[in-house]
Amino acid sequence: MNLISRRYFFYGSLLSGAVPAAGFGSIASLRSLGYKPFYNKLNVAAIGCGGQGAVILNQAAATENIVALCDVDLARDEAGLKRFEKLPVFRDYRQMLDKEGKNIDALTIAIPDFMHATVALACMQRGKHVYLEKPLTRTVWEARLLAEAAVKYKVATQMGNQGYSHESHRVAAEILWSGEIGDVTEAHVSVTPGTHPTGLQAPPLEESVPSTLDWQAWLGAMPMRPYSSYYVPYNWRGFYDFGTGQIGNWATHTAGPVHHALMLGSPTSVECVSQSNPSKLTFPDRATIRLDFPSRGSMPAVKVFYHDSSRATDPDVYRVPGMEGETILPPPNNLTDKGRPMGGGRGGGFTMPSGAPRRAAGGSAPRMGPGGPGVKVFGGDRGGPEKGLLVGNGAVFIGTKGIMATCDRGEGVWLLPSARWAEYKLPPQLLTRSPGHMTDWVRACKGGDPACSNFGISGPYAEWLAMAAIAFRVPGKLDWDGKLMRFSNSVEATKLVRPVFRPGWELKL
Repeated sequence: MNLISRRYFFYGSLLSGAVPAAGFGSIASLRSLGYKPFYNKLNVAAIGCGGQGAVILNQAAATENIVALCDVDLARDEAGLKRFEKLPVFRDYRQMLDKEGKNIDALTIAIPDFMHATVALACMQRGKHVYLEKPLTRTVWEARLLAEAAVKYKVATQMGNQGYSHESHRVAAEILWSGEIGDVTEAHVSVTPGTHPTGLQAPPLEESVPSTLDWQAWLGAMPMRPYSSYYVPYNWRGFYDFGTGQIGNWATHTAGPVHHALMLGSPTSVECVSQSNPSKLTFPDRATIRLDFPSRGSMPAVKVFYHDSSRATDPDVYRVPGMEGETILPPPNNLTDKGRPMGGGRGGGFTMPSGAPRRAAGGSAPRMGPGGPGVKVFGGDRGGPEKGLLVGNGAVFIGTKGIMATCDRGEGVWLLPSARWAEYKLPPQLLTRSPGHMTDWVRACKGGDPACSNFGISGPYAEWLAMAAIAFRVPGKLDWDGKLMRFSNSVEATKLVRPVFRPGWELKL
């Protein structure tokens, strides 16, 4: 119980937050830190209004005031923006901050990965609270920078990995901390194939820029290159220069329970152990990455395997030991079977964005890509679940006393084999429960508890995810020095730790 108590003190304090030094009773002290009384609505602006940007914008609008919008592509969510047609709309976030900054308390940001840090830092430096979509940043250096910026500028932050607010995510941590599956020395994280391009061997051809898109503003800090509709509005995700592939698209979610429950910090090494159809431009068709983490307190060292775009037919698909006849990943919200309410899906604060790809039933239905009509869908069919195989979006914890699995964003959890789960009683609740991912952040903006995935928590997490992305591009085992933020045995990999900015776009606190 002493072990559980220590763990609860560490992670319970992170997820439940800490009382401001001045106490909650002093409205004047909260205002001096840029907070608002709970009964006042925040004035929220949105940067990125299409796709997931529209989802989080509408979530914020459910309780707060929306005062300004910014999107480089005015056609991205034209129908959705009609709801806010009386608000000022900008193409350049810098102009919006200059002209409307005094009217803005907080911002939601949902734009391509490569501009996350640039835009978020500009907002934070003006004292604005920030809700930034996953995967936080494209590079390791940017993730560290944002974590430090949140402390320096004293703003409320939240990464949009909504699973951190889900009941099953927290129950998974509580099961592991209870000692039910023993010491975990190995974990596996899996994601389905994406709908973005993979394995490309030549850059797309140049095209004319459409009138609705500001290409210079879209590129932002990135060195200039010719426009191609191949990049926008979604395929950028598969390019190394712009996105983080399925790491940023899904592993940010599926690895969440692993990062949280195992209390992972900085790894000691990362290595790509296999990949199919590698490319210098985009992520490969599939791959397996290994990360090694040192011991943490009483927790032993652990190796974490990331299976990118895994299918049942892959020769290197992970076969969960001793579970040949079992379905590995649980269904979402399965804790209702244990009498644990899921809050009607509100616990995670997640709503599927309009146009997002849907899971094909049994792998037989055609996949729908989010890029729009005529945009090629990549990745092929995902296929249905296979007994004993880790296929799909989820994670598996291999313990000395048993095995636990989670699915999707941490929206389902169970023990394997199924007979063990059927008779299992959930452990006591140690972690506080979430009011919803967006509400969690809104509360923090008004002086309440820090949000569950604030940059102090999500920054270190985003760092090792970004390291995994580097392993796709540089072969061999890469030894990581977290203090100096470099790979001690690879100059080539170290060059990818920090992005190359267009002159005049460099970032600093």
